[in-house]
Amino acid sequence: MKTRWCSIPCCVVVLGGVLLQVNCKKEKAAASSDPPPVISYNVPPSVIQEDWKDHTQQIFRMYYDSTLAVYFDKEVDKTITWPNTFINQVWQYTKKTYGYEFGPDQRLYAVFHTGKYAGGHPGYYYSSEHGNRNVIDCGSNNSNAWITGTGNDLDLVTHEVGHIVESATNGAKGSPAFPIWKDSKWMEIYIYDVYKNLGRTADAERWFNLCQGTVDPFPRANTQWFKNWFYPIYSQHGGKEVLSRFFKLVAIHFPKNSSRQFTRDMNWGEFIHFWSGAAGTNLKTLATDAFGWPDEWETMFNKARTDFPGFTY
Repeated sequence: MKTRWCSIPCCVVVLGGVLLQVNCKKEKAAASSDPPPVISYNVPPSVIQEDWKDHTQQIFRMYYDSTLAVYFDKEVDKTITWPNTFINQVWQYTKKTYGYEFGPDQRLYAVFHTGKYAGGHPGYYYSSEHGNRNVIDCGSNNSNAWITGTGNDLDLVTHEVGHIVESATNGAKGSPAFPIWKDSKWMEIYIYDVYKNLGRTADAERWFNLCQGTVDPFPRANTQWFKNWFYPIYSQHGGKEVLSRFFKLVAIHFPKNSSRQFTRDMNWGEFIHFWSGAAGTNLKTLATDAFGWPDEWETMFNKARTDFPGFTY
């Protein structure tokens, strides 16, 4: 079903919603210091009728500029304004760090729901499900959701933007590392980096402390992704630059079809090889300490170095 975009408000109660979009570009990723492309300053729809996933709300535009459009459904408190500034900052930082390559429309669409759709999900510019836009759709079962604009409000929003990074930057489509790090492990370091570089020192410290104690059962019991994998890479090999380099290397070298959609997922050897390339050093020892090193990973890792010789470390 195609998303319906109304250019003028319908005769109904004012509601709010959001859409996603990502960018597709040429093979070689632009440097993160490149200026943003010249784009038309189009006016986003005043009203959107959701018809994705289990969403059936009519959402209404509450704010927009050339970077962001914010939508609420009818239950969201209309006095809430923090997304206008915070998400704007997150999206501008994200585009600058990851190369502005998020589709022809550089605007992010942010949708908020109160009393329904707990959690969130992203939408990408290359999918018609959300009207071919980059979207973060954020919901909560709490009747007072989004009022404080602190803590989990910020974390959830930033988490969803992180999905756009992993699935739509550098002109590539999809996330071949997703089956390895699953829904939230990449987000842990992305959120920390965003807070740190936006000067949100208290939030960065809060998030760092939370992640330091986070334990997961994959790829083995008691794995600490942030503490033993992502933060050491981040702190020792370039901060935001090493994060950006990983996605650029994947976009340039990992298999894609003519539409720039990744054609398969990574295996563990490839995952460690590409992160080693981003860090500029062999991360086998770090991976062994963080995840263990099953015999099959040795074969995968050596094959990855042969299959993807375009970067060295």
